[in-house]
This record gives sequence, structure tokens and C-alpha cells, in this order.
Amino acid sequence: MEEAQRYSIVFKGLKNGRHEFRFAVDRSLFEEYESSEIKDGACEVVVDLDRAETQLTLRISISGYVVVECDRCLEDCRVPIDFAGEVLVKFSDQVHEYDGEVIWLLPGEDRVDLKQYIYESIVLSLPYQRVHPEGECNPEMLERFRIISEGEFEALEQKAAAHVHSEGEWAKLAALRERMEAEEAREKSRTQSRDAKEEGPAEK
Repeated sequence: MEEAQRYSIVFKGLKNGRHEFRFAVDRSLFEEYESSEIKDGACEVVVDLDRAETQLTLRISISGYVVVECDRCLEDCRVPIDFAGEVLVKFSDQVHEYDGEVIWLLPGEDRVDLKQYIYESIVLSLPYQRVHPEGECNPEMLERFRIISEGEFEALEQKAAAHVHSEGEWAKLAALRERMEAEEAREKSRTQSRDAKEEGPAEK
């Protein structure tokens, strides 16, 4: 079954009033979107549809989990999903863009496709930081990305300096610094001498 049909509700023939529909979301939905950061998932979608003469009101809840990359250790981790929203379905002979709140259908249509709405709702439900619960990250991966302390950084600097010294490069760097300082002193002396000449002889 195509994903569009899998998450569609056929409302033609429904009596006015409330009706309930349920959908199961799995990996196949996220595979429809190549750029999706979601690798897998298992969610249940419950749609409470209230049909009136001129429109449909859909109250949608989504619960379950999805699998994404942990921001801390880069391993797969499960992130819980708990979403609740409402969308209206209206009818018009004119084409309207979906704005996140209203789905527009032509008067002759008999079903509403919720695939895009369900996917976007799950993505928007993801927290800003996606990480394992404390203590569940891969320790080997954490060690690779661990930020060293200031003391550890200083120790690395000292080790690097000793290495440079042992290679004879330390003396070269020191000599270069001395030449730079000497050149700076000569330039300063020339500038002072030039300024003195420009001022001219003192008034008698």
C-alpha cells in the first residue's frame, strides 16, 4: 500500500458527528523523505474526526518513539514522541496552499491525506537536543569526543614545546623572535629621527 493511501481518511459517506481513526507509523514513512534525520520509529496516530456540513475538524495525537542520532555520542538513540494538534479540512473550488492549520480540498474529493501532516508533526516534536538518557551513551564514542580540561591542555602544550626543543626548532624560533625585536627597535629609532628632522631647529 502506498504511504499516501495508508495515512488517508475516506470521509465520503460518513455521517455528521465524531469518528475515530488509527494509524501505525513505522520506518516506511521516514524513508519517503530522503533528507529525514529520523532513521526509524514506531508511533500510533489517533485521529478524532468531527464532520460538519462544510468542513472537517481533525484532532490528532501521536505517541511512540523515533530513532535519531545522539548529539552526544553519535550512536542511534530513541526519542519519545508525544504530540497533540488540530487541523481543519475545508473545501473550495480554488487552489489554496496548506498553511499548517487548514487543508484545502476540491469539492469532489472524498479523502484527506495526512501523511505530510503526520511527518511534520513528528519532526516538530523532536527536542532541540537529541541525546541518550544519562549514562546510556557509548563510552568509547564519548571518550573520542571528550573536551580536555585546561590542565590537560597545558600539559599538551608543554609536551609539544619539549618536542620542538628536542628537534632544534626551539632555538630557531628564539632567534627569529630576537631578529624581529631588533628590527622593531631599529624601525622605532628611524621613526623618532625622522620626526625630529621634520620639527626643524628649535627657535632662538
